[in-house]
Amino acid sequence: MSIQSPPKPYLWIWFLWLAAFYLVWFYLIQADGAWAAAKEHWAIAAAMAVGSYAAGSTPMGGGTVGFPVLVLFFELPASLGRDFSFAVQSIGMVSASIFIFARRQPLAWALLKGAMAGALIGTPIGILLLAPLVQDLWIKVFFAVIWGSFGLLHLYRIGEIAGHTGMTDFDESWDLKVGFTLGILSSALAVSVTGVGIDMVIYAALVLLCRADLKIAIPTSVVIMAFNSVYGVAIKSMTGSWQPGVYENWLAAAPIVALGAPLGVFIVGLIGRKPTLLVVATLCVGQFIWTCYAERQALGIAGIVAAIISVLVCLGGFEKLRAWGTVLVEQARRNS
Repeated sequence: MSIQSPPKPYLWIWFLWLAAFYLVWFYLIQADGAWAAAKEHWAIAAAMAVGSYAAGSTPMGGGTVGFPVLVLFFELPASLGRDFSFAVQSIGMVSASIFIFARRQPLAWALLKGAMAGALIGTPIGILLLAPLVQDLWIKVFFAVIWGSFGLLHLYRIGEIAGHTGMTDFDESWDLKVGFTLGILSSALAVSVTGVGIDMVIYAALVLLCRADLKIAIPTSVVIMAFNSVYGVAIKSMTGSWQPGVYENWLAAAPIVALGAPLGVFIVGLIGRKPTLLVVATLCVGQFIWTCYAERQALGIAGIVAAIISVLVCLGGFEKLRAWGTVLVEQARRNS
């Protein structure tokens, strides 16, 4: 019996992309005042060195770090943090995705295709119609709730999530429908408001419903966030709805994330995903606590209680998804 060798990587494609990106960046940095603007925003570049690693090694996009750094630490508008997430992920997550494709890593293609189709519809609806209605305070709280609940899920379910191998195969048309439904809802309700979220939703469906290996679930989440970020950048550029300051922060962070996100993909293969997930999950819970404390006067007791209840509701949703997955996996085993 012959042993099948792993697929041959084509890393030259990623190096070609990297060379093209840095040529464009060097051209942009020559403009009057561009270098001074990049140096002035060195702090976000330093933060995204960590954020881009998390983007490539976890289901949490680079905006998961960039958003709270800009909004909570530098006290900039939440709408700026959201737009920066779109912009920086269009480089970091794309670079990581090209690296994933070049290495020919396995992906959950049916769910991914469905999510992309859903995002094509949901993203413009969210950006043009829903996001303008959400005030900055609620953008912060919405972001904190989403990632706080996701962090808690990993802190108490990490052993189970990290223990999956392979992936339970359901009907391909079913995967497409689930991906499409989750893609349209998460892109309209989460990505358009916070700049992130579809990666978390698709990842959750893969690990909780399909019991997918992290080696499949995380790269799939990276690719869908890259797609949604580039699409979001295109919509915002066509409508001229960018917040002031996004470009200057992007100029400083882009050359960092172009390398950092693929580095995360590579290093996590050596050290394992569980330690990184635990660290990032702890940071996600920490930013929820920080947001509630920083906005305690604006939220009041009622607002803080509502935020905590929202986290618990999200956790309940994750547990329902996991319970549904248990039923589906058992049915698939009986039918196989």
